Amino acid sequence: MTRRPVFTAASAVLLLVACASRGPIIDTQGVDMARYNQDISQCETYATQVSTGAEAGKGAVGGAVLGAAIGAIVGNSTTVARGAGVGGVVGGARGAARGESEKDRVVKNCLRGRGYRVLN
Repeated sequence: MTRRPVFTAASAVLLLVACASRGPIIDTQGVDMARYNQDISQCETYATQVSTGAEAGKGAVGGAVLGAAIGAIVGNSTTVARGAGVGGVVGGARGAARGESEKDRVVKNCLRGRGYRVLN
C-alpha cells in the first residue's frame, strides 16, 4: 500500500521533467548557423544563472506541507507522513520544472535580443 503513492509521485516527476525543456525553435531562413551556434551557447551560459535547485526546494517544502495537511484531514499520523512524502516529491518536481521553464525563457529572450525569430 505504501508503494502506490511513491509510484504515483515518481510518475509525476518523470512526466514533469519530460515536459520541462525542449529548447528554442528559430526561423533559420537567412541565419548563419555557425554564428547561431555561438549565440545559443552564450545564451545557455546566461541561463545557468537560474537556480533550479532553489525552485525545487521551495516546491518540495510547499508540497510537503500541503500533503501533510491533506493527510491530516483525511486520515491519521501515517497518512500525514505519506501525504508529506508524496507532496514533497511532487512539489519538488514542479519546482524544478518551473526552474527549467525559466531557463528556457532566458535562452529565448537572449536569442530574440540578438535578432533571431524564435518560434516557440
